[in-house]
Amino acid sequence: MAKKERVINVQPLRTKEEIEEMKLAIKRGNKGTPKRPELAQRDVLIFLIGINTGLRVNDIIRLKVGDVKGKSQFIIYEGKTNKRREVNISMLRNEIARYTEGRHPDEYLFKSQKGDGHITTTQVYRILDAAADFLDRDDVGTHTMRKTFGYHHYKQFKDVAILQEIFNHAQPSITKRYIGVRKDEIDDTLNDFRLG
Repeated sequence: MAKKERVINVQPLRTKEEIEEMKLAIKRGNKGTPKRPELAQRDVLIFLIGINTGLRVNDIIRLKVGDVKGKSQFIIYEGKTNKRREVNISMLRNEIARYTEGRHPDEYLFKSQKGDGHITTTQVYRILDAAADFLDRDDVGTHTMRKTFGYHHYKQFKDVAILQEIFNHAQPSITKRYIGVRKDEIDDTLNDFRLG
């Protein structure tokens, strides 16, 4: 049987229920087979950091234990833009404390199973793709985490200028389109629109 071809139009997770489903699916792993607890904890924390900070996956995987352990925020120079950013992680303090307990500050936060390096962006994609497959979704990729952060931040605060700055986008319209809000707004205007 040929593997199904997936055309990915990566979207944010728009509801808290979708986020919870994704967390559970990430814990389950490929075909719903339970992962080892330490891998499930690692993979869920990657997801939680992604959806709560809006960091790109490439910046998440480069974090070291010392960057986050015992901290409410940290400074990062984003890989794509080299822009300095202060990242708030206070909402994940408990999860980070459990995950980093007894670990050396110089270790990568998300270690690869294949040596001393960090997990790769490809591996993070595979983790998310397996979870999406388990949920029968074809709209999840690594940018889903960043888009989910942006979507919910905008829905809560309605301030596209702040998100534009966080994402380092040139125009507010780019930010709205990126997080999927523009499509929602367009759809809302058309729901009750009818001529003739």
